[in-house]
Amino acid sequence: MSERGYEVFEVEGGVPIKAWTRGVAVEEHARDQLSRLAAMPFVHKWVAAMPDVHVGIGATVGSVVPTVGAIIPAAVGVDIGCGMIAARTSLTASELPDHLFGLRDAIERAVPHGRTDNGGRNDRGAWRDVPAVVDEAWAGLSAEYAAIVEKHPRLGRGPERAQLGTLGTGNHFIELCLDESERVWLMLHSGSRGVGNRVGSHFIEKAREDMARYHIHLPDQDLAYLPEGTVHFDDYLRAVGWAQEYARVNRELMMRAAVAAVRATGLVPAFEASLEAVNCHHNYVSREHHYGRNVWVTRKGAVRAREGELGIIPGSMGARSFIVRGKGNPESFHSCSHGAGRAMTRTRARKVFTLDDHAKATAGVECRKDADVIDETPGAYKDIEAVMHAQRDLVDVVYTLRQVVCVKG
Repeated sequence: MSERGYEVFEVEGGVPIKAWTRGVAVEEHARDQLSRLAAMPFVHKWVAAMPDVHVGIGATVGSVVPTVGAIIPAAVGVDIGCGMIAARTSLTASELPDHLFGLRDAIERAVPHGRTDNGGRNDRGAWRDVPAVVDEAWAGLSAEYAAIVEKHPRLGRGPERAQLGTLGTGNHFIELCLDESERVWLMLHSGSRGVGNRVGSHFIEKAREDMARYHIHLPDQDLAYLPEGTVHFDDYLRAVGWAQEYARVNRELMMRAAVAAVRATGLVPAFEASLEAVNCHHNYVSREHHYGRNVWVTRKGAVRAREGELGIIPGSMGARSFIVRGKGNPESFHSCSHGAGRAMTRTRARKVFTLDDHAKATAGVECRKDADVIDETPGAYKDIEAVMHAQRDLVDVVYTLRQVVCVKG
């Protein structure tokens, strides 16, 4: 056990795992996944595991993997560029209405969310008539997208423009929160929507095909990688970079729409919402310098936390969230957790928790209380307080937020 806050797990034939998991349960399957990652021959120094670590599809959520000469697309995942944005407003809690449904309803009307019609023409989670502001944003993304699709036509088989400025499903959300000074914040979580999923899935498949072509046998096909200098490596970097930009723009559009919707209700006085804002990815790849090498760092369910850098660590629907400032800890490759992390699968959560459980856990929060969000109930997640304590040498808390309104997809 290190005095610096992490545990070290040695991996036979691989690099160590440094895990900021003291006081936080880690499932055995997640450790197995991490061990397989750490055994890849091009991992630089070690794999860092954040306290919200849990089993992921392909690669472990809450993992930070620096590599030399190759990238594992599954270590980024398919929700490319997924992340957070938050804005502090000039409103205070006393200026909010006694009943908050009107604010929630306004946000839900302003931002398409969820998914219906099997994602088809009548999908309520996409635009039927794309607003001018979204079209303007898409104009800045469309040329690069067209060039990528020309080379990889499969990436163009689905919505992209119609989903820009929309929330999605699952753990994506928009919230109104209060900080310690009772100041109101808007915060949301989303990513690159369907087009990012297509990019991730396509290049995970391309990596598997390349492994077969090069006769490289892996213990886990999800660890298929793209060697630097190959065509697919270059194409992936271009596509994933574009998807990360799409995700950033997507969050900015939704934040603008949510702020405008709250203003238009007439339920609150005039306010500013640009006093402090943060927009950060937590599923992405970047080129960085660590321990004497230029490396590719994939963060899947992890946030960059360089010294002085602001980030967002959200809790669940009924728990606290945190605006943090990075400490620039080199041993985590300047990273921290991206949230509380799931304590159980969605399927198990639906079996374990009742509607009454969910209502009690979200008491005081204006949010959905129906069966379709049971898998997102607070008890399905790890204790955010324990998660924050486990990474106290990675970040300092700047603001502590508590939700009062939560919009779910």
